[in-house]
Amino acid sequence: MGSVWTTADFADLGERTAIAKALSRHVKAGDIKRIGRGLYTYPQTHPVLGELTPSIETIVDALKGRDQVRLLPTGAYAANLLHLSEQVPARIVFLSDGPNRKVQVGKLEIELKHVAPKRVAAADRMSGLIVEALRYMGKDSVSERSVATIAKSIDERQAKQLISDLRLAPAWMRPHLRAIAQTKGTVE
Repeated sequence: MGSVWTTADFADLGERTAIAKALSRHVKAGDIKRIGRGLYTYPQTHPVLGELTPSIETIVDALKGRDQVRLLPTGAYAANLLHLSEQVPARIVFLSDGPNRKVQVGKLEIELKHVAPKRVAAADRMSGLIVEALRYMGKDSVSERSVATIAKSIDERQAKQLISDLRLAPAWMRPHLRAIAQTKGTVE
């Protein structure tokens, strides 16, 4: 649903204050919309739904670029992304190697929670998402069905990466991760 950008995306064009003023003028003219502190997009409307908000992934990509941080979905949102839960969480939480903070985009609040670097080491890989989804489910709730559901979401390359990232996962989770990778023929 459109791209999101920040003043940092225009850093090569001039001073930050001049860029901020130019963006502010475009907001006042209605050419672009400020959707959050330092976040901008083109306004888009749907005939039935009305004004559309950019996707969470698009917003998070803009934050990663602006703040130079690694962000990893966690909790119910991670489980939802892997189709382990139909629940769409009211609170979206991302683990971060940057500071704790909350980003408000319209009615949506994205919480960035600071954790140790090891916890976000696989932030840009499917294995990081899988580990966080299983952590949310808990040791006693991971079933053969959830392993099969996750296995449908990955390809052979991601399965190999999952095996490489085993050291980043808690010990209780490793047999489940091996089982997921094994469905792609990457573990003997």
